[in-house]
Amino acid sequence: MKLWLLRHGEAEARAPSDELRELTPAGRAAILRSAAQLQGADLQLILTSPYVRARQTAALVQQHLAWAGELHTAGWATPDGEPERALAELERQGVERLLLVTHNPFVGDLAGWLLHGHRQAPVPMGTACLLCLEAPLPLAGGFDLVRHFDA
Repeated sequence: MKLWLLRHGEAEARAPSDELRELTPAGRAAILRSAAQLQGADLQLILTSPYVRARQTAALVQQHLAWAGELHTAGWATPDGEPERALAELERQGVERLLLVTHNPFVGDLAGWLLHGHRQAPVPMGTACLLCLEAPLPLAGGFDLVRHFDA
């Protein structure tokens, strides 16, 4: 499995709720820089958190790559998501190359768990940060870090 993890771009500080925060112009620009790193990735699936800023991030990636697939919402990929559930959900998708657009602290916890097999060493991920992880089998601690891009 080749898994790209992308933290959403910079979002506005205020909105009626955290779920409704939108990307800033700087956040959009940073996401386009990260999206450029996905050229040639041959993605089979893009999953996104249901939060507005993550959906906007996924849509920018989709547009930049001219990716014809449908964006899929992953209700479990929120800031307080559980890495254990995420791995089961990712495996259930039945694809080899996918992108997950989500949030901190979840994305850092997930990356650390996939790389090390425990949650004591989350991977620091700023906004628009993109990781590429790869594993022959989707197991906690069984992934290798292939690429780390900070926009």
